[in-house]
Amino acid sequence: MKICAIICEFNPFHNGHAYLIEQVKSTGKFDAIVCVMSGSFTQRGDIAVCDKFSRAVHAVKGGADCVIELPAPFAVAPAPVFAEGAVKLLASIPAVCALAFGCEKEIDFYRTARIASDENGTFREMLNFYLDRGESYAKSYSSALAELCGGEVSCSPNNILAIEYAKALLKYRPDMQLLPVERVGGGYNDCRLYEKYSSASAIRAHLGESGAQNCLPDYSANDLPEDGQILNRWNDILSYALARADADGLKKIFGCAEGLENKLKSLCTLPAEEVIKEATSRRYPSSRIKRILAANALGLYQGDARAMLDGAGYIKPLAIRGSVCDELMKELALSPFPVIIKQRDLEALDALSLKMYNLTSACDDVRAVAARDRAYDFTIKKV
Repeated sequence: MKICAIICEFNPFHNGHAYLIEQVKSTGKFDAIVCVMSGSFTQRGDIAVCDKFSRAVHAVKGGADCVIELPAPFAVAPAPVFAEGAVKLLASIPAVCALAFGCEKEIDFYRTARIASDENGTFREMLNFYLDRGESYAKSYSSALAELCGGEVSCSPNNILAIEYAKALLKYRPDMQLLPVERVGGGYNDCRLYEKYSSASAIRAHLGESGAQNCLPDYSANDLPEDGQILNRWNDILSYALARADADGLKKIFGCAEGLENKLKSLCTLPAEEVIKEATSRRYPSSRIKRILAANALGLYQGDARAMLDGAGYIKPLAIRGSVCDELMKELALSPFPVIIKQRDLEALDALSLKMYNLTSACDDVRAVAARDRAYDFTIKKV
């Protein structure tokens, strides 16, 4: 069996995601598509607008064959950790032979990844040069690559993530094919609505509007929340957690250093949205501030995430296509990581993997409070 993988958030699942899956299928090279998807919270620190099982079902209805969960310590983390955590899971499944992803502009991702690898001292030196000038990580990353690659390198989040995917694949599975698909419609951070293909950011910004509905398949649109109260309650949780935190605790979170922890504590009496606004700067973009606040509220610390990259893992399917269920489950079972379907499967996890699972489960509980939703169960959703 040949499987193509997609690393995703599907927050929410929209027409652009369906387009990506269609493009993979159109190659005729693969027997199945397996997605690794963030669960209750995303890489930018956002709370997912729909629960993880609903989004996984949407993906299968949209053409994927199986969706497995990216554990929260990797999902709510900077791009290198997000990418490596996802690739580590995918690389453990022998039948996965390709990774597809959306990008704004196709480049030689493997070549660029070799230049940007941590072992390349020249790149680190160039990156630090731009960081010292007060630029954001994304802008500094792009500028350093442009210097070393001899041309412009897109600093779009999708391209930076793709480079991180390639770096992780060089570590775990350098034989895996990369399958870039150029995006259509709105860009990653473009909050304008387009006729059919708008970004997830735009759709979330215009929930409930007809223009946003047109960019979603019906089965996804029908499951969206009717109001923004989930975000309001999440912001209250962020505010409470920041008020309870101390500076030393904040410093344990990815990206919270250089005095940023003190800046955030000085703002802790403000509403969360005001904290994000006041702490955002050229060096620290709002996405980084949101991720720090989310990680603080969820108890996700960089020391745990790095330890889990080195020695933890499990495969947690959320939804699967019924017609290929048996065959795909056999392929997933070939991973050295335990497949978690039922409560008793947790007995197969080592202590670090169990901690990762429990942190992810706790994040689900927090989302359920904010969404006033039901608790999750173990049942894999067959579509």
